[in-house]
Amino acid sequence: MTRAARDPETSLLLDLVAEAFERRSWHGTNLRGAFRGTTAAEAAWRPGPGRRNAWELALHAAYWKYAVRRRLTGEKRGSFALEGSNWFRRPVGDPDEAAWKGDLALLAAEHRALVEAVAKRLPGLRGPARAKALHLVRGIAAHDLYHAGQVQLLKRLRAAS
Repeated sequence: MTRAARDPETSLLLDLVAEAFERRSWHGTNLRGAFRGTTAAEAAWRPGPGRRNAWELALHAAYWKYAVRRRLTGEKRGSFALEGSNWFRRPVGDPDEAAWKGDLALLAAEHRALVEAVAKRLPGLRGPARAKALHLVRGIAAHDLYHAGQVQLLKRLRAAS
């Protein structure tokens, strides 16, 4: 579906999701940009015992993109690429560049699948189902930006430690 063929709300939400994840915008770093150039060791750094690291934030964001897509499409639960839900402990063992890149690729793939689902499903929804979908899509964009800020903060804290 071309951008011109979409309804205005769908176009606006797809723009919002793109700016929060990968497209340049006025607010600064988006989620994908927050991870750009980060090594596995940097992504694995924790500001303190029991605290989340950037790597875990990447997988958390991927999971919630999946969860929103699943809610939009009716896909069954339990189909995420990793076993579990919400938070995934990383790294397991020493930080590994290939594993880090693989998890970033999972995040990008979940983003693409979400965008495709929004573009396909949202224009056909009406009434309460549409209102719920609009709420979910706005929320996932806000979620990306929230965690982009956390990743940026973790990078600064790591540099200062």
